[in-house]
Amino acid sequence: MKIPNKDYQLQNFRIFDALINNTMSFTKTTEQSSHYDNLQDMPVSELLANINREDQTVPLAVEKALPQIEVLINAIVEKMQSGGRLFYIGAGTSGRLGIVDASECPPTFGVAFDLVNGIIAGGDTAIRRAVENAEDNATQAWIDLKEHNINQNDVVIGIAASGTTPYVIGGLQNCNENGIVTGCITCNAGSPLAFTAKFPVEVVVGPEFVTGSSRMKAGTAQKLVLNMVSTATMIRLGKVKGNKMVDMQLSNSKLVDRGIKMIMSEILVSYEEASKLLEQNKSVRKAVNHYNQTNANQ
Repeated sequence: MKIPNKDYQLQNFRIFDALINNTMSFTKTTEQSSHYDNLQDMPVSELLANINREDQTVPLAVEKALPQIEVLINAIVEKMQSGGRLFYIGAGTSGRLGIVDASECPPTFGVAFDLVNGIIAGGDTAIRRAVENAEDNATQAWIDLKEHNINQNDVVIGIAASGTTPYVIGGLQNCNENGIVTGCITCNAGSPLAFTAKFPVEVVVGPEFVTGSSRMKAGTAQKLVLNMVSTATMIRLGKVKGNKMVDMQLSNSKLVDRGIKMIMSEILVSYEEASKLLEQNKSVRKAVNHYNQTNANQ
């Protein structure tokens, strides 16, 4: 049996202290019994109807958290305008969702690959296969963040449906101690994670259709919030013009065609002319700016 080192034991003790002393009224609604029973006896049509009925409650739960989400996004934008980065940390489904959102930012908004980062407990192996006990290590998130040279210009968002994951709470505690802005996305009210984060987002979705399966409603809620965080942040950073992704990476023929049509709608040129401009300038924004500058000088 492997004996945890002293740092690991100390950090877990601190999290236990947060659980006991700071969240006495905390209830894990995500772990409460489902509103449905005898699922094995339901036909597929009934299973789908009931799952869909539960899913319809998720956007309403997100709506209630909009004020918290707004405050968090404003804090992120302020830091990123000063050269900071955004980090998501999580375990299991929550960690994977953070990685998905982070990985979509470069192709969608044309930003550097390391501007938005997703880190999962257990490392890249855990993206596809669960790593035993990875989420219980309260010191590892800070180690993982330091590999990215985390600093006070950055923002770290902890993602955990339960709000009790040691990996995530430990990471945010260390960030707080080092003057790094912290936020969280959780699906239980009054959790240790929400207590730890400077800017908590609590989307209370209630019991899951399959009791305790937080990849369902909680996972959906986290994805909706992540969509808002990254999209609203990038819009405020000027990465969208009108309603279009003018800085997107032209990584396949579908996106090239979309880019050409964006140019056509912006400066009223033919498909062939827009295609040539895009090929020369490598982005929709640069193509439009080049055209406008050229014609302004004539």
